[in-house]
Amino acid sequence: MATDHIRYDLLAQNALRGVVRTVLADVAKKGLPGEHHFKITFSTTAPGVRLSDRMRAQYPDAMTVIMQHQFWDLHVDDTGFEVGLSFGGVPERLAVPFEAVTAFFDPAVQFGFQFETLDAAAAGGQPVVDKRGSLSAEPGRADLKQDTPSAPSDAKPAESGDQPPPEGGGAEVVRLDRFRKK
Repeated sequence: MATDHIRYDLLAQNALRGVVRTVLADVAKKGLPGEHHFKITFSTTAPGVRLSDRMRAQYPDAMTVIMQHQFWDLHVDDTGFEVGLSFGGVPERLAVPFEAVTAFFDPAVQFGFQFETLDAAAAGGQPVVDKRGSLSAEPGRADLKQDTPSAPSDAKPAESGDQPPPEGGGAEVVRLDRFRKK
C-alpha cells in the first residue's frame, strides 16, 4: 500500500473537530436548540485541559461531560472551549482544547464522532468512519459493524443523572480504504 504523505486521517479528524467547534460556538451564542444535548469525552491528561484537583483525582484519564440542563458561561474559541458545570452540586469550570476531545455524541439525533487516539494510531490501527461521521482507530475492527458511538471504556460519565447512549444504535461502520481507488 502506498504511503499517505498527505495524512488524510489527520485532515479528517481536524475537520470533524471543526464540526464540534462550530456546534459549540452556535450553542454559546443561541443556546441548545430543541432536544439537542451533548456528551463530550476528553482526555484529562491532555495538554491544556484545566479542571480542579478534585475532578482530576476523580477522573485521572478521561471524563465524559453532559451539556444539557445545567451548564453556563460556555465560551468557544479556535482551540477549545470553557464551560461551567455542576458535579455533585459543586460548580466547576472546565477548559478543554479540541485536541483533547476523544468523542462527541448528540443523543437527541443519535449523531456522534469518536476520534482516533495517538495510541491507536501508533499501534497500527486504521481510521474507521461510520455513516454519521464517527471516526475511530480500533485495530482489527471489521469493515462493517453495527455500533453506536460511545465514550471510551476508561471514561467515566460525569455525575448528571443522564443515561449513557443506547446500545445497538444501528450505525454502519465503513473503513476509509473501501473508497480508495485500487
